[in-house]
Amino acid sequence: MSMPLSGNEAIAHAIKQINPDVMGAFPITPSTEITEYVANFVANGEINTEFVPVESEHSSMSVCIAAQAAGARAVSATSSCGLALMYEMLYVAASCRLPITLACVNRALSGPININHDYSDSMGARDTGWIQLYAENNQEAYDNFIMAMPIGESPTVRLPVMTCMDGFITSHSVENIDLLDTETVQQFVGEFTPEHYLLKKENPLAVGPYDISAYYMEHKVQEAEAMKAAKAIILEVSARFEKISGRSYGLFEEYRMEDAELALVLIGSTAGTAKAAIDNLREEGVKAGLVKIRVFRPFPGEELARALSKIKAVAVMDKSEGFSGNGGPLFAETRSALYDLKERPHMINIVYGLGGRDVRIEDVGKLFERLAAIAASGETGPVYTHMGQRSREETK
Repeated sequence: MSMPLSGNEAIAHAIKQINPDVMGAFPITPSTEITEYVANFVANGEINTEFVPVESEHSSMSVCIAAQAAGARAVSATSSCGLALMYEMLYVAASCRLPITLACVNRALSGPININHDYSDSMGARDTGWIQLYAENNQEAYDNFIMAMPIGESPTVRLPVMTCMDGFITSHSVENIDLLDTETVQQFVGEFTPEHYLLKKENPLAVGPYDISAYYMEHKVQEAEAMKAAKAIILEVSARFEKISGRSYGLFEEYRMEDAELALVLIGSTAGTAKAAIDNLREEGVKAGLVKIRVFRPFPGEELARALSKIKAVAVMDKSEGFSGNGGPLFAETRSALYDLKERPHMINIVYGLGGRDVRIEDVGKLFERLAAIAASGETGPVYTHMGQRSREETK
């Protein structure tokens, strides 16, 4: 069934079809609509979810942790400073191995105050132990949320999953997307049947106990191993999803990479702009390509290194400032992944689009011109630069 939906509506529709046990949520732009839609579904008796309105995002994640630990399936949605306020509880959810599903509608973090899109919120939470999936468009946002539960709930994983989409660009834009029927979704997701939970009287247990030094490291290693195991599970779930939807997903998408000499690596909706620019360049004979990262955690390092091994020059585009003095988070991960290649491409980092600053097809075209010059000369020039900002003279 095809239906015009915004990204927020698509996520809410996925939640409606899944009919989770509990949703703990607090409104924040631009994810507020998700909770509004779900609250309406509950009020109208369309789903049986226990909707828990709370006083803050810290509390909404606390509700999800309690529900999931008790044996229920829990979901939430948030953005920006709301995710930052959850920070403590994100670690708790992951370390307790509770497969909560969270829709993160990406928005710039304060300050200065800004309600538009970049990835500073989810990138700030990249090391909390959550699996992270990113969507280019509304269809992927819907599909990712449905796939998130069987990924996180897999016995070899048992980790929470954050499905991310671009605030306003994806969350509020309306596109025709193909919806699965509810019965198919529920069969695909299945029932949540945890082996251990608080209300299982046959096997009492503690959740989130104090972990002294004799135990803490062992539990963190188990968590790290689960994140590594998640990569294979993501691919298995994606293969199952393709059978019911006809839509194929991997750890990343390669666009016109079969003979590419110059390439971009990026995340999210900018891929659409980049694809249009690449199509134009291909008509001019430029061998341009794109790798769109879908799974940022676990990071597909080995696979990405293979995809970029024959490229002459690569630009990694970060829609988040890492403040490391050396570039953004996607660049750091990508550069590290390619370190062991015997022959590495020249690589630069472009930080762009902060706080919703626009990027155009022409901007991507100029970036490929720079990559072509690097490939021809072998001289990289400045490795870490920003794109799209005004000069100091222009802002006076």
